[in-house]
Amino acid sequence: MTRHLHTRTVRRRAAGAVGAVVAGLLCAAGPAAPGAVAAPGARSVAPRLDDGLARTPPMGFNNWNSTGCRAEFDQDMVKGIADLFVEKGLRDAGYEYVNLDDCWALPERDADGKLVPDPARFPDGIAAVADYVHAKGLKLGIYTSAGTKMCSSVGFPGALGHEYSDARQFADWGVDYLKYDNCNNQGVDAKQRYTTMRDALADATRATGRPIVYSICEWGQNKPWEWAADVGHLWRTTGDISDNWSSMLSILKQNLPLAPYAGPGHWNDPDMLEVGNGGMTDTEYRSHFSMWSVMAAPLLIGSDLRTASAATLGILGNEEVVAVDQDPLGRQGTVLSAEGGRWVVAKEMADGSRAVALFNESGSAQRISTSARAVGLPAASGYALRDLWQHRTSHTAGTIAATVPAHGTVLVRVSADARWAQYPPAVELGLDGTPLFEAGRSVTLTSTLTDLGRTAARDVSVTLDGPAGWRARALSPTGADAVPPGRSLRTTWRVTAPAGTESGSYGLTLRAVHRSAAGARVETVVPLAASVVVAPPPGVSSLGDLPWMTAANGWGPVERNTSNGESAAGDGGPLTIGGTVYADGLGVHAESSVEFYTGGACETVTADVGVDDEKSTNGTVTFEVWADGTEAASTGVLDTTMPAQPLSADVTGAEVIRLTVTDAGDGIDSDHADWANATLTC
Repeated sequence: MTRHLHTRTVRRRAAGAVGAVVAGLLCAAGPAAPGAVAAPGARSVAPRLDDGLARTPPMGFNNWNSTGCRAEFDQDMVKGIADLFVEKGLRDAGYEYVNLDDCWALPERDADGKLVPDPARFPDGIAAVADYVHAKGLKLGIYTSAGTKMCSSVGFPGALGHEYSDARQFADWGVDYLKYDNCNNQGVDAKQRYTTMRDALADATRATGRPIVYSICEWGQNKPWEWAADVGHLWRTTGDISDNWSSMLSILKQNLPLAPYAGPGHWNDPDMLEVGNGGMTDTEYRSHFSMWSVMAAPLLIGSDLRTASAATLGILGNEEVVAVDQDPLGRQGTVLSAEGGRWVVAKEMADGSRAVALFNESGSAQRISTSARAVGLPAASGYALRDLWQHRTSHTAGTIAATVPAHGTVLVRVSADARWAQYPPAVELGLDGTPLFEAGRSVTLTSTLTDLGRTAARDVSVTLDGPAGWRARALSPTGADAVPPGRSLRTTWRVTAPAGTESGSYGLTLRAVHRSAAGARVETVVPLAASVVVAPPPGVSSLGDLPWMTAANGWGPVERNTSNGESAAGDGGPLTIGGTVYADGLGVHAESSVEFYTGGACETVTADVGVDDEKSTNGTVTFEVWADGTEAASTGVLDTTMPAQPLSADVTGAEVIRLTVTDAGDGIDSDHADWANATLTC
């Protein structure tokens, strides 16, 4: 679906809450249930729309996230994107479709009922743009809606009742891809609306010889994965993605359980890529791209390639990761484990190898591990382990493990390989202890390097570095002549943040160098986030006035002492629940998570919680308080009809507390939640 500011509340219908989906992922609900976890290599639902199109997930570009309906969306921009596909190597990496979204047409049809391209945006017409794109070895996509109007507030004409005429126009223009949205559908049955356009496209193809990939964009409202394999080539499984971590994570969790429904010619579509749009870090964007690829999702660039950074192009152009997405076997990766924010997702590949994503959804580095046997590989004397972001190969005796940075993903390709001995041993490098610092005080941390291979890691050395002025002093040996297979080198460090360091997040770098038996030098780097924190004062404090460590929010920033306004900081209103106005607290939007440092010196969190009155539709939420990773208190499901509910949690001795809000499974775009009168007693 296309995201439009004036219609988003109506149109954003997600398939379920993060918490509910995580629970569903880990239950045995049967091979076709959306909550099931299929074993690696589980058979997917057989396609019935077998026309040879979209045998791998479509790759390309869609302009909406970068331009919307702004005037810059015109034929020159579209041609420029085609040029950049060639110039930047994206065409060679597999990107093929240059897709137009909403606002390409005039608001009215002509006297014959035909669609008319906006002459200000496309003075040469759509066919001329298609010819230009085709001349570059690429294909053109277009957009309309399965309703009387498209989705933007302007209300351009939709295709409901005009399916055959519009499909023939698209084919005559040389269109290769249709995104068919869900707005203004007049209550007509979804399957009926989308099937009619399927038949219209087939008729147009027979008449013109122009095959058109058909993208169903009904937002997952009617579980299209259960019926659309004989209707379209891909179908949206969720509401719109937004360029922030919470949105990406929520959509990821909704799409992961649907692996049995994907395969060649019929794909789950969790919406466009946000890589490069600026709302996430490069680490988060690599996770986004990795997880979309391991899910065999369509890879449609949603950022402005005209201003894309080298880092953005490096992510989008990583051909080893793209190869995971485009593997001809067409399996969507399946969840093997998901505990404490540590995810293992494995994807069977056509050559018998497995792509394995070690994904860390949490806000701190975590060790994530699995084994070659667990991901479905046969017993072997050794395994080749290819890191698809580091572009290097090592060997392992069977363990697949890494310390994964906060919000990061390690993506590897693993295979049973009789030639394993030619590769250096894989090592796992990590840090024990929580890197939380009060300025001027020292913290003791321990690094661990473990040899995962079948040969010794030789000439091993480990270093730990921080920002300028920080001190990291080793209290035990930092090197070894050799670390035997399965053994570890442990080094204790005394780390000090300088006095006067402001609170916030700072980077530490843990680095190790070792050599293989043949002398090959291997460097392993683990970036870590250190938090400089301020202990809360004794007594009772308002959480709306205390500094937080991290804050993630579904839409817009977390607000202090006002409600969430979904966009810029400070755009909310008074905190209001059930007609009562509160002066203090936090305004959030599910899915939301806010962490505070408590330093083991606090006892109680209290708040009056509920859905803010400014969103008075049928949104539902749940509130949770966590203490050092253990749930300390939670509410039931709260909705917009309920007054504020008191919530109290015992957090005695906790170093860190986390306040979370989920959308309770409704997916409605009205989950504005308030932690009113939120206090911390220390």
